[in-house]
Amino acid sequence: MNKASTDPTIVNELLTRGVEEVIDSNHLKERLLAGQQLRIKFGIDPTAPDLHLGHAVPLRKLRQFQEAGHKVILIIGDFTAMIGDPSGRTTLRKPLEQKEIKKNLKDYLIQASKIIDLNKTEVVYNSKWFASKKGLNKILELSRISTVQQVLHRADFQKRIKENSEITLLETLYPIFQGYDSVEISADVEIGGTDQKFNLLMGRQIQRYYKKTEQDILTLPILEGLDGVKKMSKSYDNYIGLSDSPNDMFGKTMSLPDSLVEKYFKLCTDLKEEEINEIKKGNPRDGKIKLGFEIVKTYHNERSAEEARENFIKIFQKKEIPENIPEVKIKNGEELVEVLIKNNFVKSKGEFKKLVDEGAITDLLENKKVTDYHAQIIKDSILRIGKHRFIKTVF
Repeated sequence: MNKASTDPTIVNELLTRGVEEVIDSNHLKERLLAGQQLRIKFGIDPTAPDLHLGHAVPLRKLRQFQEAGHKVILIIGDFTAMIGDPSGRTTLRKPLEQKEIKKNLKDYLIQASKIIDLNKTEVVYNSKWFASKKGLNKILELSRISTVQQVLHRADFQKRIKENSEITLLETLYPIFQGYDSVEISADVEIGGTDQKFNLLMGRQIQRYYKKTEQDILTLPILEGLDGVKKMSKSYDNYIGLSDSPNDMFGKTMSLPDSLVEKYFKLCTDLKEEEINEIKKGNPRDGKIKLGFEIVKTYHNERSAEEARENFIKIFQKKEIPENIPEVKIKNGEELVEVLIKNNFVKSKGEFKKLVDEGAITDLLENKKVTDYHAQIIKDSILRIGKHRFIKTVF
């Protein structure tokens, strides 16, 4: 077995930074200090095409383990995505078809590679064992390991039962499937959000059933989104995507509630504790600007971070129009909604109408808001869509 770092400072960082709970803490610490190269498991279901900072929290922990010399195994849940993880859900998750899953998977690894080293990562798809010829027999066998009472006892299911909300039989099987992934890849450690604790513990139970060494567990904090309340999610539209443009990424960071800035520094940047404490002593707005800079630098580069910072200051502090606005050519009389849809600034007429109703589209050259759903473009213009997006129309 290859040796991993035994540096007590590195081991302590692995077990404490951005970590909520460790099971079994003493056992895992002993193995880490002994220099054993451990197999670190993290599973992710491709339920949407984009990764965001919420996904980045466990991916960053994986990178820490990689840098310490451990082996990372990334489970892509292309089978379990068809069921949907019920963890933290108060309603039934929409089932996904294979076609949607394949579409969502298209850029997953490209986005993940912004954080982890794919050359040092074992990437495994769990359809390999669940969708094979022996898959049905495996599912039937797994169904005997846990009881319905045990699964329904979890807090999110109890809440749905009290609210008379549906729970499907497939959802009750989900934690068993996730747990079996640990058996297939011989996981020594599994990481996940605090809402995943039941599933992670199920992995230990199933490993025990198959007479395998039980994995240790690291649970990580849930990252709230831009609203400061709900878990970061694309479905809540409160996320910062790993593929967002530098200006969007910076602008979204600046809209964070002040109460979340310290947590974002700890979970989303590499800044040391001492640096973060010094930033806390200063002006909250300056701290947020530093946070935006660090996040953009991480997912783009330092130059892009500097430009995004300068653009933000020009727009929101000096009330200037930014440079390097995306430029689109149009025909006389084209409706604005069609131009925005065609250039991926809005996804649908419904989204456009919502933005118009909220007064979120502004013609900066005329200094007035767009109020007409069928507004036509009859001259060159610069438009602001929402707070952070700009488009320049040119005939």
